[in-house]
Amino acid sequence: MLEMIKELCTLPGISGRECAVREYIIEKIKDYAEYSVDPLGNLLVFKKGRNPAKNKVMLDAHMDEVGLIITAITSEGYLRFAKVGGIDTRVIIGRPVRVGDKSVSGVIGIKPVHLVEKSAEADIPKADDLYIDIGAKNREEAEALVRLGDAAWFAGDFVEFGNGFIKSKALDDRAGCAILIEMIKSELEYDAWFSFSVQEEIGTRGAQTAAFTLAPDYAIVVETTTAADISGVKDEKRVCLCGKGGVVSFMDRSTLYSRELFDKAFEIAEKNGIACQPKTLVSGGNDAGAIHKSRGGVKVLTVSVPCRYLHSPSCVIKYSDVEESLKLIKAMAEELAK
Repeated sequence: MLEMIKELCTLPGISGRECAVREYIIEKIKDYAEYSVDPLGNLLVFKKGRNPAKNKVMLDAHMDEVGLIITAITSEGYLRFAKVGGIDTRVIIGRPVRVGDKSVSGVIGIKPVHLVEKSAEADIPKADDLYIDIGAKNREEAEALVRLGDAAWFAGDFVEFGNGFIKSKALDDRAGCAILIEMIKSELEYDAWFSFSVQEEIGTRGAQTAAFTLAPDYAIVVETTTAADISGVKDEKRVCLCGKGGVVSFMDRSTLYSRELFDKAFEIAEKNGIACQPKTLVSGGNDAGAIHKSRGGVKVLTVSVPCRYLHSPSCVIKYSDVEESLKLIKAMAEELAK
């Protein structure tokens, strides 16, 4: 899966602009399963197992990443933008980006520190204070390359470092997509339904329509979640730890998870020697928030890969956590299907 994660992360795919990611996934799974694309852009997949499923299990991962959208071009040729998804402004200053269909190179700029008023030096910059510099000399030159409404995404290398760590943009949630692709390419004990969803980062919109269409009995959301196992953070505030396996949530800001499924996940993990851990902070949200309220209600479980520096140009995960998450998700899908 490592090479697949690398390929997925290098693709552009901010919310609402997931086409390149969807085409990549189709190419990977087309010989292994049946698929369709709904009007919103979700990729819905049916994988036949060795046996029919007593319960319909939906496995979901979102294709989109956080990014930027161009809102204005100044007379000097700089690009103004709005954030697409939850991005901390502090982590994007000075970062390289690519913009639009022509993949124009740019860098996110801000007023030099020596021109900032002394009283404002400690202030966190606002997104309105930033701009993208694409090297254009004026508006006309910039407009030849970029249009309003164009997407901008973080540029940067995919790096393996340390003891099994990976650094890249868009690990949220291309790591989850890779896990589901791997499942689709493998032999499954029971029939399974998959959703590669769009627009999770701006309100779990794709999963809402995907769940309505698939009408599952159970759903497993495959995600990444904040790992705050960094300097200066202690105990439960660390949320989860890289290297300790997949993360199982009991509650976040959009879902109070089924206690039955939460307990079952740890029971199965212990039985099969799979590393997993609870998420120790009630925060964030994901596609489960939309799925569990679909139709007459769906029992959901979220299994996440721990990720440092989430929603930044330099997300960090440990590859062994991807492997352990896959084991748990596959075992839980079998348990729920039968």
